[in-house]
Amino acid sequence: MSEENPSLVPLPGHLYVVATPIGNTADVSTRSTSILSKVDLIACEDTRTSGMLFARLGIKRPLIAYHDRNERKAAASLVERLQSGESIALVSDAGTPAISDPGFRIVRECRRANVPVVPIPGPCAFVTLLSVSGLPSDSFLYVGFLPPKSAARRRFLEEHKEFERTVIVYESCHRIEKFMAEMEDVLGLDRVICIGRELTKKFETIHSGTIGDIKPLFEQGSKKGEFVVIIAPKSFEL
Repeated sequence: MSEENPSLVPLPGHLYVVATPIGNTADVSTRSTSILSKVDLIACEDTRTSGMLFARLGIKRPLIAYHDRNERKAAASLVERLQSGESIALVSDAGTPAISDPGFRIVRECRRANVPVVPIPGPCAFVTLLSVSGLPSDSFLYVGFLPPKSAARRRFLEEHKEFERTVIVYESCHRIEKFMAEMEDVLGLDRVICIGRELTKKFETIHSGTIGDIKPLFEQGSKKGEFVVIIAPKSFEL
């Protein structure tokens, strides 16, 4: 019998930053499943959300909450456990931890304490959409979620109206209609964008084209779920 691949077995005192599916459970990798099944502890953005995923995958490990509200305190505690020899996996509700999700602080504390940090790559919403957008992907600015106030979003759009690289943002279902109107007003109907909703899920929707082309499709479609919006440079044409 061949020996098990060592990359599938967590090492004592190591933090594993594990990407999880952004919607389609079939996207989980063999390596991430193996590591999650064998670590001493899994730190989750929401233990209930992750618990449902792990139940579907047959993973039964102790879970602990690690989210925006307790991140500073929890990071120090988790580093202590790592220094005592425990292996810990960090996951977010979906996608790659620390990319518009908690994770930055515990990784920073591990680096400061010389605790090994191992990436287990996988799904990431903005990379998923960028890869199929047809918009320039050789150089881009990813900014995550823009501020909740309209004035701040408009200011961002004005500042990047002539930006020479692709711009990528996340937006919630609660603000996506306002953001579309703001893009139309600031950037104009001819600006090329790509907008993706519910990526990898049953009702995945992806539209690439000018704001003028996409506007009627967007208005007719569902506004539920999380959105990724990609804005092409002003000079770009499909």
